[in-house]
Amino acid sequence: MTTALKLGMAAVFVATLTASGGYWYGKQQAIVHKDGSAETNTLAKSASEARKILFYRNPMGLPDTSPTPKKDPMGMDYIPVYEGEQESTLGSANLIRISTDKVQKLGVRVEAASTQALNKTVRAAGRIEPDERQTFTIAPKFEGYVERLYVNATGQPVGKGQPLFDVYSPELVSAQREYAIASQGVDSLKSASEEAQRGMRELADSSLSRLRNWDISDEQITALTQSTATRRTLTLRSPVSGIVTEKKAVQGMRFMPGEMLYQVTNLASVWVIADVFEQDIGQIRTGAKATVRINAYPEKQFSGAITYVYPTLKSETRTVPVRVELSNPHGLLKPGMFAQVELPVDSKRSVLTVPTSAVIDSGTRQIILVQVQEGRFDPREVKLGARSDDRIEVLEGVRDGEMVVVAANFLIDAESNLKAAIGGLGHSGHGAAASKGGSAESKTTASVGHRAEGKIEDIDTKSGSLTIAHGPVSTLKWPAMTMEFKVANSSLLSGLKPGMSLSFEFVERGQGEWIITAIKPVTASAANPHTGHN
Repeated sequence: MTTALKLGMAAVFVATLTASGGYWYGKQQAIVHKDGSAETNTLAKSASEARKILFYRNPMGLPDTSPTPKKDPMGMDYIPVYEGEQESTLGSANLIRISTDKVQKLGVRVEAASTQALNKTVRAAGRIEPDERQTFTIAPKFEGYVERLYVNATGQPVGKGQPLFDVYSPELVSAQREYAIASQGVDSLKSASEEAQRGMRELADSSLSRLRNWDISDEQITALTQSTATRRTLTLRSPVSGIVTEKKAVQGMRFMPGEMLYQVTNLASVWVIADVFEQDIGQIRTGAKATVRINAYPEKQFSGAITYVYPTLKSETRTVPVRVELSNPHGLLKPGMFAQVELPVDSKRSVLTVPTSAVIDSGTRQIILVQVQEGRFDPREVKLGARSDDRIEVLEGVRDGEMVVVAANFLIDAESNLKAAIGGLGHSGHGAAASKGGSAESKTTASVGHRAEGKIEDIDTKSGSLTIAHGPVSTLKWPAMTMEFKVANSSLLSGLKPGMSLSFEFVERGQGEWIITAIKPVTASAANPHTGHN
């Protein structure tokens, strides 16, 4: 039963008797009871105020929106986003959404960004070289002949002062004879004038200086001066204890002034020349300790100090030589050996760091996925600093304590088409894009991925890859070809066999690296490997 009542300024409304004995007024959304009291129905009021739908978003979290209702390829309805809740629903305009079940299947693991000292160990390949300061050559400064060899093999150990060889030199004999005559003249002119004596002494000193300038030892010169007889040969001795590393002297050979006949090296200490990569050289300091390991002695560890960082860089390997000095009392370290060098670098300040596995490096930018909430990831472009063995400094983009993805971030990339989300960094949000009619749909849908049909040629379960002979791909302007694809998850390979026809979706994760994100087997009659798909 209906009746007419006057409410307010004599406005007349049609009411319906309710079960509680009141009347329902549609336009005023009030209930008037039999006793004449009235109350507003708040539930009816909120239901009548239709919220404005801004756009519809992809149910799987892909960066794909539509101004009108639609379904995704799996038949799921797009989810409406209402005015006033886009911030709470979406957060960042580039937020990646993946269902919790899929997050568990991908093996996603997160870790908090933390502030700590960034210590690292720089590892480099090196080689053992003799200490250049302990290498001596025997090269006579006069012409002569090798009369007799006392050391006649390379690698033979010698002591300081040990005879190496005897030489005969006409110049040496002549110099001895001149000194002997001058000495006799000094003795015979003792009664002569002072001027005559001075001239003869100068002649004797000149002959003696000539012998000293040939690097003849004082002991040998004393023996020559004390003997009135002229010696035909002279013995040359080793100036240092060490190993004969080079020997050119042959008995009976003639040598010229300055010609090297022997090289003796003291191997009590050696150098390790380590090739440190260009990006690490800024952290190397002289005086720091280094650890050296040699393949010949895997159970031994040698310690030394960095004494010099060379000022040049090898353009072929982009490395800088670094010198480490090691003591070698037992002669275990031999020149030419290869070495593995560890140079610890200690940082005295604390910086914000994340695990190195958290960084997705495209070459032009670095991205870190920050977990906003379960199944919600925010891709952020970051600025990086120093690196350690397993952590890297973050200068901008992440705050202390935020949870970052450290495992399966590349799978999230493939699953959610991260490139499309990253492409929107710095642009307007969904609401602005959707307000332009169909422009949001056309732009985002094109960046979701690519589709093709083909036949499986080979399956590699170890590397998680498929070799597929597929038809043309119009979105990439590819012709029909056979190529290898990686799969985003090994579960996608389940049930697949060579020769099977299938329809698949794929995205580009890196330069030339194509990842399959979805696979759907098709019947042989429906498959046509020469048909392209958008």
